[in-house]
Amino acid sequence: MDVTLYLAQDPDADALLGRSPLAALIGMLLDQQIPMEWAFKGPATIARRMGTQDLDAHEIVAFEPETFARLLSDKPAVHRYPGSMAKRIQQLCRYLVEHYDGDPEAIWRDVDSGPELLRRLEDLPGFGKQKAQIFLALLGKQLGVRPEGWRQAAGAYGEPDSYRSVADITGPESLARVRAFKQETKAAAKVAESARSAGRTKSSGG
Repeated sequence: MDVTLYLAQDPDADALLGRSPLAALIGMLLDQQIPMEWAFKGPATIARRMGTQDLDAHEIVAFEPETFARLLSDKPAVHRYPGSMAKRIQQLCRYLVEHYDGDPEAIWRDVDSGPELLRRLEDLPGFGKQKAQIFLALLGKQLGVRPEGWRQAAGAYGEPDSYRSVADITGPESLARVRAFKQETKAAAKVAESARSAGRTKSSGG
């Protein structure tokens, strides 16, 4: 894996994401409740604090949990919730060691179909269906991993030029479009929730 990504909007962090499947997976894992760029800078910060140029699942698993949590908690923290995310990263790496001998690229190297790849991604600790679909879309759109049926398995995130997720970010302009889409989605969800609340109030009032 050796591609150019722009998810962190930081040359060194993006270079690591482009050459390291584990860094990309960890960035995807971190991408919740914080800005996307912050999440995808995380793997490079972790590697730097480990004193390495790359990330290795065996090495991460070997850390004492408290030591690894401190590594993520040092300022600037890797995540808003560094302790819980440190635990999740070690769980992910332990799963990769146990099921793929620590080689994350083995998740998709020999996969036969999009649905099978989605199932493998959903099996990863910390990856629900939405996160798995977004990562599947990233693999297909930017990393050249395109088993039969990958777009359908990725759902809406697999649609060309959909600008729904990190899978569509290739620079500042597309980042702005993805961020605008997320803001619109949140605003629509708030409106829908307000309507539901109003309906419940009206119903309870007789």
